Amino acid sequence: MKPRAALAALLGFLLPLSFWLCQAFGWPFWVAGVLLLPIAWLRLGTRVARWAAPLVGLLAVWALLGRDGLPVRLYPVLVNAGLFASFAWTLLHPPSMIERIARLREPELPPRAVRYTRSVTLIWCVFFACNGLAALITALWTSERTWALYNGLVTYVLIGVLFAVEWLVRQRVRRTALEDAPHA
Repeated sequence: MKPRAALAALLGFLLPLSFWLCQAFGWPFWVAGVLLLPIAWLRLGTRVARWAAPLVGLLAVWALLGRDGLPVRLYPVLVNAGLFASFAWTLLHPPSMIERIARLREPELPPRAVRYTRSVTLIWCVFFACNGLAALITALWTSERTWALYNGLVTYVLIGVLFAVEWLVRQRVRRTALEDAPHA
């Protein structure tokens, strides 16, 4: 990951925490919108900049000028929509996102592994769609505390669980593939 993209991701990760701090210290929630400005600027150097940076910039302007916390709360919805679109696009235009990542480590993937990576990409698409919907629900219809808890903690726990389960399944798939392979 390039430094600009990594810094933008870190700031995005810190956004729910800053929102929670605003709540804890009695600051107005739109103050967290200040983080959206550098995120938008940092995204200008990435491939997703064509659509993400202007939208994040609009959320920041809305938050700061409107003195409104809702645009800050909508940021995770935008992130999930972008991840869903990126992963889904690769299902329509192979290789799939997970296959691309897998080939960085193992350039020669057997057909069975390609099918597996496609399935994992589809699972991530479902995750991003569901997580984006949950982020939208928390942004529009729950308290700021609930929003911050879900988008600042629960989401990351769910991502960790999905990574862990996928890793366990992958180990089993590999073991099965080795057992099924003809022995020399």
